Amino acid sequence: MLHQCNSSQGMNKLGIKRLTIKDGLTSLNPSSVSGLLAGLGMWARVVPLLAVAGCAAMGGISKDSTPEAKAAVVSERSQARWDALIKGDVDKAYTYLSDGSKAATSLSAYKSRTRVGLWREAKVEKVECKEELCTVTLEITYDARVPRVGEMKGIKTPVSESWIIEDGSAGYVYR
Repeated sequence: MLHQCNSSQGMNKLGIKRLTIKDGLTSLNPSSVSGLLAGLGMWARVVPLLAVAGCAAMGGISKDSTPEAKAAVVSERSQARWDALIKGDVDKAYTYLSDGSKAATSLSAYKSRTRVGLWREAKVEKVECKEELCTVTLEITYDARVPRVGEMKGIKTPVSESWIIEDGSAGYVYR
């Protein structure tokens, strides 16, 4: 039960009374604390299993998911792939490729074809999905060195990407 604090500082600067639990800490003893910690340990093992089971039951997205659900997943994955490219993490960017793209392009080939350090920013503008195929329109900001002109900074250009819904997620179709 909550009780008003029995001190001269029972009220703070805003005029709010401080409340305490009467005898709240005196009832704690070592055996009750260890029992509490043991119970928490059990939950620490159970909760992740429930989360995994819940995700498996949900099944992710499919071609039959709502266009909004597909667009949300594709938008998040496209942005994450570009964030990895901007950071220079080509290995991570490769993980967002579709199964077919990975089968056709090895990681080493992808690394050799992917330039890093060029892009400064990427922003997903629009995602449109029809069945299992989604088209993402992004605005990419980059810097370029142009012969006889010099360095051009902050160039913004639209980029269109294709993503495919497969195995409960979305993969970038690398060409």
